[in-house]
Amino acid sequence: MYEIGVGKADITLFKLGVGMMGYGMYFNIVKGVETDLFARAVVIRDTTTGKKVALINAEICFITIAIRRGVMKKLQRKHEHLGFTEDSVMITAQHTHSAPGGYSHFGLYNMTIPGFVPEVYQKVVDGIVEAIVEAAESIRPATIKISKSEVGADKEVAFNRSLSAYNANPEVKTKLKKEEANQAVDRNMLLMRFDDLEGNPIGSWNWFGVHTTSLSNDNHRICSDNKGYASKYHEDKVRKRKKDKFISIFAQRKTGDVTPNWKWDRKKKWTRGKFEDDFESAKYNGEIQFEHAHQLFKQAKSQSEMPTQLDHVMTYVDFRKVIVDKEFACGQEDPRTGPACHGVSFFEGTVEGPGMASAVGALARTLIRAQKAYDLAAAPFKTKENADRIYEKYHTQGPKDILIEADDRRILGSRDIKNLVVPGWADPAIGQFKRFHANGSLGDKPWIQQILPIQIIILGNLALAGIPAEITTIAGKRLEDTLLEILADRGVTEVICSTYSNAYCGYITTFEEYQLQLYEGGHTVFGQHFLGAIQTKFRQLAMEMLKPENERSVVEDGSPTVFTEEELELRSFDIKTQRRLIQL
Repeated sequence: MYEIGVGKADITLFKLGVGMMGYGMYFNIVKGVETDLFARAVVIRDTTTGKKVALINAEICFITIAIRRGVMKKLQRKHEHLGFTEDSVMITAQHTHSAPGGYSHFGLYNMTIPGFVPEVYQKVVDGIVEAIVEAAESIRPATIKISKSEVGADKEVAFNRSLSAYNANPEVKTKLKKEEANQAVDRNMLLMRFDDLEGNPIGSWNWFGVHTTSLSNDNHRICSDNKGYASKYHEDKVRKRKKDKFISIFAQRKTGDVTPNWKWDRKKKWTRGKFEDDFESAKYNGEIQFEHAHQLFKQAKSQSEMPTQLDHVMTYVDFRKVIVDKEFACGQEDPRTGPACHGVSFFEGTVEGPGMASAVGALARTLIRAQKAYDLAAAPFKTKENADRIYEKYHTQGPKDILIEADDRRILGSRDIKNLVVPGWADPAIGQFKRFHANGSLGDKPWIQQILPIQIIILGNLALAGIPAEITTIAGKRLEDTLLEILADRGVTEVICSTYSNAYCGYITTFEEYQLQLYEGGHTVFGQHFLGAIQTKFRQLAMEMLKPENERSVVEDGSPTVFTEEELELRSFDIKTQRRLIQL
């Protein structure tokens, strides 16, 4: 039997001028509040074994190592009696791009905020813990039932935004056209329904992959976007009949190349949703998700109860140096990952959120390719260690035009950030990064996290793969198939890519998609074999779950980078730098 409790807490923090996280544009700042933001939690206990897990979904862009550490530290310091361990807590995000940033300790994610914002960080941590505690303290005997089906192709809810990359995969036998982009996504929604033993609904959790980007980068109001509206609609619908604390979570699955936007806006020069008013588009998209989820919710009531089984395992992997198993190498020699690098295509953005101008991108590519030619020509004359680093970088990153080397802390091949040829006045975000470098706050630590958590939770016949990234449609299918092949021996019938979980490092594309170097490939930071590395490491973790718990050997590659208070203080948000933007 299961025991289940749910909780919900406010994580809204309004601070004028703070940059929103997601689009990476310096002008995308907070000036008001449209909707509140929430963290929702479900705690599930197996009464047979005593094991329990906490599943959390927060209405922010993604989870960071800092948030996870803060949550675990507070749980263990103030709520130790609840008994949560590192591997029994999965923290996810629904990926709204209209929530304040500033909750990462790593420099690159502070660039457009600009800086670390202690108040935002603390509000998110405190809210997540509050939701977990409420859920844990309201736990009672309950059932879990599942229902799933496809959202109809006629529903204007999800479209593939990188169709040429999707079509490059061998799984795609018939290449799809632009007007068929709605078919190049996983339209399945899967929902868990939680009821107490009297049949009263406690909550629901569904997974459906679509970016929470109905609101564009010209928005200045905090908002939970389409999935936030869907959650509110569903909670309001069910609570009209039951006066309990029913919560509804709309979580992400395979969403890396999936957008809610499909109409070209001639004025803005990017794609948008159904309406010119982005808030109306967000509500419209949320309504579609809500209506389908509610149908599944009603259908689930008549389904069989999920079998009682609960297990969890987690480890940390250094993705700078993974040797990829041959079956995941797509026929390539020496398949491995390398230190994190971001490509020009990442900074150019997408059709729904454009970044740097095309002329600037073209100039950057010219400079980068000249730098690459120079590096390779000079390598034979360098020490073996330095030469090997050069060869490794270009081998693992393949066709990527490398703009930022987050591990080596270089931009356009230079570590002298404060004296970059790009002037600070041309791009305030670059100007801020120059100031960070000048005051020493970028230090000698990587600009993004590279030692990352991966996690598997088995719940009945479901397995949740906690991924610290966003994964494309086909890449996600490959990972789910890899894990299903192994975990079927545990009675698992469906694997779910639980994306934006526990940390964040960018995207995961297939090897074939990566070669085109569209936005997603440019943000697949560990190189062209990152998916293969993810499959390799998740398979190893899954194999351990086939063993009795006392015989498992889960080895960690180390622990994520720790930043001092002094480093963060030097890189903290300063309202003075935002005054001009606030007045615009």
